[in-house]
Amino acid sequence: MAEFSTTDTLPAGIVFGAKDLQEVMQNVRTIITTPKGTLPLDRNFGISFNFVDSPIHKAQAMAEQEIFMQLRKYEPRAILKQITWRADPLSGSFKPNVTVQVRL
Repeated sequence: MAEFSTTDTLPAGIVFGAKDLQEVMQNVRTIITTPKGTLPLDRNFGISFNFVDSPIHKAQAMAEQEIFMQLRKYEPRAILKQITWRADPLSGSFKPNVTVQVRL
């Protein structure tokens, strides 16, 4: 097992035929960047954005729970280890940095 983060270098876009670590990390990125309800054949795939406009600490807690549940369901080879947040005070947004342990 090895630990990797979403800030580690991943190729832009989708790499068809990705294997092992690259496949798992690509799946993690896809799960956490897909809004729930936008995948036609699986409306439960992705992250719910119900936390938008909530107080920052509540929004982060809600997002962390969503990330945990979705990774557990859709990519069981990725074991969530840590979520840290990068905030952009000018835009009022925050982005997760997800660290996972990969089980191959």
